[in-house]
Amino acid sequence: MTDRNNTPSSSTPPLVPPTLEDDSFARLRLLRSRRVGVVTYYRMLREYGTARAALEALPDVARAAGVKDYCICPENVVHAELRAARAANARLIAHNCAAYPPHLAELDDAPPFLWAIGDIELLHRPLVSIVGARNASSLGTRMARALASGLGEAGFTVVSGLARGIDAAAHLATLDTGTIAVQAGGVDVIYPVENTTLAQDIAAQGLRISEQPMGLQPMARHFPSRNRIIAGLSRATVVVEAAAKSGSLITARDALDQGREVLAVPGHPFDARAAGCNMLIRDGAALVRNAADVIDQLGPAKAPAASPPIPPAAAPAPQRDIAALHTDILSRLGPSPVAEDQLLRDLAVAPGIATPVLVELELNGHILRHAGGLVSRAD
Repeated sequence: MTDRNNTPSSSTPPLVPPTLEDDSFARLRLLRSRRVGVVTYYRMLREYGTARAALEALPDVARAAGVKDYCICPENVVHAELRAARAANARLIAHNCAAYPPHLAELDDAPPFLWAIGDIELLHRPLVSIVGARNASSLGTRMARALASGLGEAGFTVVSGLARGIDAAAHLATLDTGTIAVQAGGVDVIYPVENTTLAQDIAAQGLRISEQPMGLQPMARHFPSRNRIIAGLSRATVVVEAAAKSGSLITARDALDQGREVLAVPGHPFDARAAGCNMLIRDGAALVRNAADVIDQLGPAKAPAASPPIPPAAAPAPQRDIAALHTDILSRLGPSPVAEDQLLRDLAVAPGIATPVLVELELNGHILRHAGGLVSRAD
């Protein structure tokens, strides 16, 4: 948890920004290189084993693809992003980190990194997304507030996109119970400007996240990527108002493609803002009248079991201890997948020490990673 000043409590492992020597620095540099999207990023890591090796190979790969005078992302660009993050009190959550949201980790195109401002433990609570029209009707905003409030009181954290209309109503209704805003631009860039106060309140009481670089101004092409994260974080997506062609329907399609539940609030046939919701219901989405309908569909929110905190980051272990950790990890793993964060608690080892060892074991073919933050022994 964090307090109102975003100070991590003892139950949350500190997420230390990567240094030049860290693998995370090289991974961030790879991801920020020109023409490297999420899919290419993961493919390069699979093919070359490490981010440093992928960076070295990237100019030759680009040349073979017909791109001349290709340059990888300069180190000073990543340093500037890290400085901007420190100024904004943002923390970096890597895909291989125990703090990474488990449902999102299941996606083939899961963001390799998330910048976060606020309470990162919300990512591990039961999540439901509420999305809808920016030009929402009075009835639509009232419905969004009632749904969000009811779900929050039932133990769910509400996810939305910090847009005007339905998104803003859902966030406002759940500031006290837990809300997550997924931003299309940099996590330090508030869009739309009219939601500046709301964004500040979410940072103080909830969580704002983004996969984009710090300081990036959102463009139209960033919103579909944002929508897949909204859907991917959650067990279900509820659409309150949506036109027949709208970003909310893109989120709903993402949720269906990801195997998640899609629910919709019906509207009047003559209201264009309800056309998308009515289409979703026609095609099989569950009809929603109130929060109880959502809970009936999903089951009650299950509070996470209390568990011992993951130890805070410590100084690097001597080489002989790393070798012992190799053996200890493999002795504790079997063919049945277990949660990585549980493994770290069992080992009583800080993530900063264990994560590089796990990556090395994975690259050497000794362990396998599975959806949902699970790992197993491969041999």
